[in-house]
Amino acid sequence: MHVLIGVDPHKRSHHAVAIDGDERRLAELNVRAAKDQTERLLAWAARFPERRWAIESAGGLGYLLSQQLVDAGEEVLDVPATLAARVRVLGSGRSQKNDPNDALSAAIAALRHRGLRQVRADDHSAILRMLATRHHDLGSLRTQTACRLHAALAALIPGGFSGRLSAKRAATMLRSVRPTDGVVAERKVQALELVSDLRRLDAAIAALRRRIVVAVDASKTSVVEVYGVGPVVAAIVVGHTGDVTRFWSRNHRLLQRHRSHRGVVGTEEAPSSQPSRQSPAQSRHPHGGGHPDPQRDPGPGLLRAQDRRRQDEEGGAAGAQAPGLRRHLSPTLGRRRPIGAGPGGQPGTTPKTSVAGLHPEHRLFG
Repeated sequence: MHVLIGVDPHKRSHHAVAIDGDERRLAELNVRAAKDQTERLLAWAARFPERRWAIESAGGLGYLLSQQLVDAGEEVLDVPATLAARVRVLGSGRSQKNDPNDALSAAIAALRHRGLRQVRADDHSAILRMLATRHHDLGSLRTQTACRLHAALAALIPGGFSGRLSAKRAATMLRSVRPTDGVVAERKVQALELVSDLRRLDAAIAALRRRIVVAVDASKTSVVEVYGVGPVVAAIVVGHTGDVTRFWSRNHRLLQRHRSHRGVVGTEEAPSSQPSRQSPAQSRHPHGGGHPDPQRDPGPGLLRAQDRRRQDEEGGAAGAQAPGLRRHLSPTLGRRRPIGAGPGGQPGTTPKTSVAGLHPEHRLFG
């Protein structure tokens, strides 16, 4: 008898429910999140030789448990929280939200849905994903620190300054400030602390970029062969996308990305040649296209007016060509995205190669 075991993971405990092909509850177990959590679950599930595991949010709170089960040779499916919630709400007699019902909903979702992602052991793309996320976080922190330093300097120096702000330039400007009272003295002290933070973040970003270059070189990806794609962009693309060979066509990639924005996973039929048209703000809405947010998704006329105003600010037709450039670049990256796809490594790529604007050093204030 084939059995599906749904797991509702939490920080302190995990609840597991086993069901058969008719959605009948066979057994359940609550284990404390500890070092022996995998051993206890496997010992409890030993009575079901033909079993699969369905873990809700295997990439979130259930990440560690799912990876431990995969390392133990188990087959694990990733059940999105939105899908499990729909099963729980629409199911009769189990609409109340609690750990047993959540685990049961995850198991039923895995039983009835054929497009769920199977959890794999982490590979080199996980390293690239962590490095790309860290680079984004450090860039955000640097931008925040530079903006605060800019505000502090504007309160100390009449007329402010123009151009790009750096730690060296800020320190030079602060040396010319002579405090006349306690308020100005405290402002200068805090500005100097921000300068120290900016230098620390600059050093951390530089060290992280060197690690990204090494990791991208080790991946042997051919994404860097695309003009304008450097190590950081390659780490973002490969780390967050992985192997695109799981998609059978370019249109399927577009459709899956569109559905992921709406919280819908998987499909049983091949996608059409024309993916559904939907505004970006509408596709990002947590409830999908049928429930637009009036604040984030105004009417189409307003969107067109905003788009024309943005084009005027960015330089007319030159700014309007940017979306088209992205559309043409996406298929190119799609053909070169898998790790190890194609020979040649990354000829001509240097640590400075990058798409302008993605690195913190290319920004006006950080």
